Amino acid sequence: MSTATAPGVLPLPEGATEVAIRTQPDRRRRTRFDAPFWAYIIPGGLLFLVIIILPFLMNLYLSFTQWPGLGTPKFIGFDNYAKLLQDGVFWTSFRNSIAMIIAMVVIPTIMGLALAAVLFDYIGKHFSTPVATTLRAMYYLPQILPVVVVGILWSWILNPQTGALNSILRSIGLDALALNWLGSTDTALPTVMAVMVWVQVGYPVVIFMSALQRVDPELYEAAELDGAGWWARFRAITIPQIKPETFVVTLTCTIAALKVFGPIYVLTKGGPENSTNVPSYFAYQNFFPKSQVGYGATIATVLTVVVVLVTFVFMALQARSERKEAAGL
Repeated sequence: MSTATAPGVLPLPEGATEVAIRTQPDRRRRTRFDAPFWAYIIPGGLLFLVIIILPFLMNLYLSFTQWPGLGTPKFIGFDNYAKLLQDGVFWTSFRNSIAMIIAMVVIPTIMGLALAAVLFDYIGKHFSTPVATTLRAMYYLPQILPVVVVGILWSWILNPQTGALNSILRSIGLDALALNWLGSTDTALPTVMAVMVWVQVGYPVVIFMSALQRVDPELYEAAELDGAGWWARFRAITIPQIKPETFVVTLTCTIAALKVFGPIYVLTKGGPENSTNVPSYFAYQNFFPKSQVGYGATIATVLTVVVVLVTFVFMALQARSERKEAAGL
């Protein structure tokens, strides 16, 4: 029995129903909507080009020139790079970067993991969630303070004459320990490292606490029923489960340590005698106070290459680890 159709409307195919026809996707409309997907990439791509690529290419060009910042740059080839390889201050600054990696990556990651585990496993369970949240916020507070504020605060605390630290040491009879913390080549770098540990430790605490919240509690319960202690559960369950976050923390903190500038500028300005100088501040010194823009660009270019290489190494290690886990190794 045929079904009448309205004028101008094609009849349904034999055996088809109106509901089936309505549920079929409108391929033409969907294609028309999805076609300009690349349009969503254009704004970010333009910003990346203008803010990252073009300045990097300009910096790369300047690294092959001799230029005081005025006039026309003079092309000198690889002379700046040859000079850099023989520059003792440059190699000192990179050795100091290793110290910054220890202070901003190794120590904060270990401390952050331990503090996050204590806050999550002990404080959060035996006290209350607001207590753990408050402590987490207190640890993270140095991260949100402006660098200038942090520098002024610690400059006041570490002042050799009127600083709070030396005043406390003198008040308890430890005058011999009241040192010129930021003014001596023996103590400046360890002091800056201690400040950076204080600044950085809150970041891994927050990341690791978020990671611990996604770990299945049944794993801990099963291990506890089997007689596993806290350390055994931490080593066998916690560390493997939060490995992705550990990679993220390690990578981001390493990049931050290699690029650190603000604390050095505020606290020591690379001194005394370059004992706290780092590549980013060394590049700044050549860019502005010394007006050796070409040489400063060379330092910045080498630092950029090092950061990119470190990033690729971390990404390769993470991908290798994920492949092993997927293979059940």
